[in-house]
Amino acid sequence: MSMQTAALSRASWRDYYELTKPRVVMLMILTSVIGMLLAVPGMVPLDILILGNLGIALCAGSAATVNHLVDRHIDLKMARTSNRPVARGRVEPQKALAFALLLGCAGMSILLAFVNALTAWLTLVSLLGYAVVYTMFLKRATPQNIVIGGIAGAAPPLLGWTAVTGDLHGHGLLLVLIIFAWTPPHFWALAVHRREEYAKADIPMLPVTHGVAYTKLHILLYTFVLFAVSLLPFATAMLGWLYLLGAVVLGLGFVYWAVEMLRDKNSNAGMETFKYSIIYLMALFCIMLLDHYLIAV
Repeated sequence: MSMQTAALSRASWRDYYELTKPRVVMLMILTSVIGMLLAVPGMVPLDILILGNLGIALCAGSAATVNHLVDRHIDLKMARTSNRPVARGRVEPQKALAFALLLGCAGMSILLAFVNALTAWLTLVSLLGYAVVYTMFLKRATPQNIVIGGIAGAAPPLLGWTAVTGDLHGHGLLLVLIIFAWTPPHFWALAVHRREEYAKADIPMLPVTHGVAYTKLHILLYTFVLFAVSLLPFATAMLGWLYLLGAVVLGLGFVYWAVEMLRDKNSNAGMETFKYSIIYLMALFCIMLLDHYLIAV
């Protein structure tokens, strides 16, 4: 008991910061900011830019904290997550829950008061989709957890779009579709690399339930789907030739790594593919922004 008390006493602001999964949230906010900027020909109003992304970030941090809370027992079984604050006892479950509620309520209040109701309710649906539907149910229920649950993580660019315009638009939904198609090869590449840990934690990720070779083939197939989907902003005249060039080059890079995984010559190809997928998404959205301001306008 004294050891547990000592562990809890070491909780610091860094532990609470870690609960929000800041690197994941930063990537989400990057896509949200770009979603805002793509929605208008000029500059986004400064109050919407700041308060909209703050509200979205707080809600994303709330969902991430719930993920830490719900997964605290399985986190201990995986090397990648074994030192997380709730899993290690540095933050008590009750305090983590209170922190999640505080972040979620603050984020929703900001969106409702200073942005618009559509963005607030879509953000709430996204939060519940990740924290409840994916984390509590899908993650443990089916190897298609990432595919089905991916829609929640794909929402930020649409949230950014609606924060500025106040309505849904096909181009905003296209941005969601890109991230939705990107999610399976992104996470399955990591799951292949961490297959034994997921098996130990009894999480039915695809390489655990269907084998590594099956998963690698599906990573390649989904990468082709992503390649095709990534061309839609050009095909619909949302973006121009600069984006098309960037999407093709980045997409071919993703296909290369997916093929490398399938060839099974590089033991670290799974982790390399996972890292490339993050670079891919960041670069693709940045190229969207360049095209929007330099070419399409």
